[in-house]
Amino acid sequence: MIRLAVRCRPELAERVLAELVELAPGGVEENRGGDWVEYAIYGAPGELPALPDLEAIAGEGLVDVTSAEIPDDWADRWQDFHRPLLVGGRLWVRPSWEAPREGTIDIVVDPGQGFGTGAHPTTRMCLELLLDLADAGSAQGPLADWGTGSGVLAIAAAKLGFGPIVACDHEPAALEAAGANARANAVELELRRANLREHPPPPAPTVVANLTTPILREIARRLERAPQRLICSGLLATEAADARDAFARHGLTERLRRTQGDWIAISFAAGPTA
Repeated sequence: MIRLAVRCRPELAERVLAELVELAPGGVEENRGGDWVEYAIYGAPGELPALPDLEAIAGEGLVDVTSAEIPDDWADRWQDFHRPLLVGGRLWVRPSWEAPREGTIDIVVDPGQGFGTGAHPTTRMCLELLLDLADAGSAQGPLADWGTGSGVLAIAAAKLGFGPIVACDHEPAALEAAGANARANAVELELRRANLREHPPPPAPTVVANLTTPILREIARRLERAPQRLICSGLLATEAADARDAFARHGLTERLRRTQGDWIAISFAAGPTA
C-alpha cells in the first residue's frame, strides 16, 4: 500500500483539497502544521495520482510532496481518522467499528474504496440542510442523490422519511460502497451509474448534489426536469453566484445557505423568494 501526501500553504488548502478530491474522491487524511496543511491519500500502486499531478494541484502553494510505502496494517491507520460525527444534534454518522448513540438517528457508513464517511464540511452541511427540510415537514416523496459517493446523503434522506431514492454516480466503486452501506443501514436505494458531465441526471422532486461547481454547471445546462427542492454543495464561497445563476434559469431560487470555512451549501426551491 502507498501513501501519497501533498503539503501546501494554509491559505490555499481548501482549493487544493477541492482539486485533490477530483483525482481521489473522499477518504482524504488531513494533518496541519504551523505553516502547512497536508493531505494524504492511500491506495495500491498504480491506483493513485502521479506525483507531478499532485505538484500541479498545489501549484504555487506547494510545500512538499511525498510518496511512501506503508505496512499491511494500514487499515488500522485508516480507522484512526474516521470518527463518529453528530450532525444537527440528531444524525449520528459513524463507521461500523464505533458504537451507536442513544437518542439519535443512527447512520453507519464505512469508507469502502476511499469514498467519504460524512466528515467533509460540504457533506455535513448537506446533512444539516436535509434536517432543515425535515423540520419544515418536507422530508417525504422521491429524492435523487447526484454523485452519491459512499451513499451517506441518500441513506440519511431515507432515514428522515424520503423515498423512493435514486442514488447515482459515475464510479462503480462508489456504487458498490453505497450499496454496502445501504444494506448496513437496512435502507433501500436504487443505484444507477450515470455520467453527470454528459447526460441529464435522474429527476426527482427533491435532489441533493454534493459536487464541484463545474459539474453543477454542466448539470444545469443539461437539466430536463428541474426539482422542486435542490440542496447542493461542493462549492467554495467564491462560487456561490455561479451556482445561483446556473439554476436560476430553471426557476430555482436560494432559500437557505450554510457556511463552514471556505465551503458553502445552498438550499434552492422552485418559485420566487418570499
